[in-house]
Amino acid sequence: MDALSRTIDAAVQKHDYPALIGVFTDSNGPAKWHNVGQGEQRSVAAHFIQTAVASGTFFPRAFDNADVVQVVIIALGHLPSTVPNAADNKLRHMLFDYKVNTEGDYAGAARILGGTRMEDDPTSVYHTSPAEKCDVYVKIAECFLAEDLIAESDSAVTKAGSVVEGIKNPEEHMALILRYKSTYARVLDANRKFLQAAQRYHDLSLSATDAIDKDDLLTMLGRAATCAILAPSGPQRHRVLGHIYKDKRLSQLDAMDDFATHSKILEKNYMHQILRKEELTKFEQSLQPHQRAIMGDGLTIVERGVVEHNMIAVSMLYRSIYVKELANILGVDPRKAEKLASTMIMDGSLNGSIDQIEGLLEFQIDESPQSYFDGSITNFCIELNAVADAVKAEA
Repeated sequence: MDALSRTIDAAVQKHDYPALIGVFTDSNGPAKWHNVGQGEQRSVAAHFIQTAVASGTFFPRAFDNADVVQVVIIALGHLPSTVPNAADNKLRHMLFDYKVNTEGDYAGAARILGGTRMEDDPTSVYHTSPAEKCDVYVKIAECFLAEDLIAESDSAVTKAGSVVEGIKNPEEHMALILRYKSTYARVLDANRKFLQAAQRYHDLSLSATDAIDKDDLLTMLGRAATCAILAPSGPQRHRVLGHIYKDKRLSQLDAMDDFATHSKILEKNYMHQILRKEELTKFEQSLQPHQRAIMGDGLTIVERGVVEHNMIAVSMLYRSIYVKELANILGVDPRKAEKLASTMIMDGSLNGSIDQIEGLLEFQIDESPQSYFDGSITNFCIELNAVADAVKAEA
């Protein structure tokens, strides 16, 4: 043990990487890590970490040597219950920063930081405040998101959510709390929980704080619009669309390349106006890969959302419609139109019934005949105006 400690001390002081690597990887000779018991191995590993971190010069330069990094990982995996001054945690943070900033290995960095020891006991060297815990978990979630490891990111952001409410003086940690909220929204988005993500993004876009730039707030609004458009049809979606539609900043998205078409498409969604496929080309180009996924019915998320939206819009204009005509409006074959209608009727997002013998879809209207008639006329006029504008533009 003493011989190993002396060899480590000399190697750290002189930056003698071969000597240090030999201690932890070679198996020949008395002064080798493999030739002592497990208890002594833990003590040797702790001694190395404590000495190397305390030197102030050994790291992060030593991380440039891949074999030294392997020695560090070996040592971190064989530690006693406590390392003085929580040196192992300090080393994990140093290696995390190196992997992120120098290697760009986000998943590896997240896994290193995931081993950080954090305890509530104020007398422990590993005592960690809720804010510090939240910071660790958010960093892990952000790194896993960068590698599209959604399940791992979800787990980390959930842990962050379990401690964020315990942060004392939240005003002092507002930047961290906003990072958590942003990461949570991104995880919901990546998991295709678009309705919840839209709500989170929109709440973030309304943040009255200097911690977020105004352009970033607009980006959050744009993401909220994206997710609201992609969300499944239903009353909740319509409420979220309404909140975003009534946001006075919505038209500002037109000047942003990534969100140039969002305000018009969102307006049509909210007003139950029929969307044409050609209107969505630029919108689809702005989407992330996970937002373009093909669903089980062979439609992309956007195509599925547009078909569902147009189904609702049709129900606002007609009391009944033949499935063949409905298919023409939706741009799908009659079988798919009928199947989609039946699915929406079953899940409650569409009130109606299908007469399969006649090939007729009949809509059930909850409102009075007069209000239904008024709504139909309004929608018809909106559509007529859109056609007139298109004709003028072509003239």
